[in-house]
Amino acid sequence: MWWRLKRSEFERQKGEGNRRAMQRIVGAGEVPGILAYTGDEPVGWCSVAPRDSFPVLNRSRILKKVDERPTWSVVCFFIDKNYRNKGVSFHLVRAAIEYAKKQGGKLLEGYPVEPRKDRIPAAFAWTGLESAFRRAGFVEIARRSETRPIMRFTISEE
Repeated sequence: MWWRLKRSEFERQKGEGNRRAMQRIVGAGEVPGILAYTGDEPVGWCSVAPRDSFPVLNRSRILKKVDERPTWSVVCFFIDKNYRNKGVSFHLVRAAIEYAKKQGGKLLEGYPVEPRKDRIPAAFAWTGLESAFRRAGFVEIARRSETRPIMRFTISEE
């Protein structure tokens, strides 16, 4: 819900209120993201939807729109601690491309972190790592922060 709400609203309904808000989204039939499984066990989640679903992006000086082309966005991940550093986020990025394509998306953006050091704590990697997006075929289209590229994947030209 971090990307879907004004900061004041997110803070006001922190915890249970935000869980209920997400349940309402799902209950309304909207798909807020995709899951990764190992067998029957869920091991990761990726939030992917049309960029307009995430109004906080446009209020950010770093992540505001690069152009007016309609795009989908990958805004965050959660990977089970037992499955981190095993490529789950890369597979989720690839699955996000396929999901957006099936929904008619032409462009998909990500807003990962490019760490200054080789390793960063998982708490700071929740928007994904630049290396996973690059490996999945995304290219950097803008950078307004030293560690935060805006990356884009072209699903189809038209």
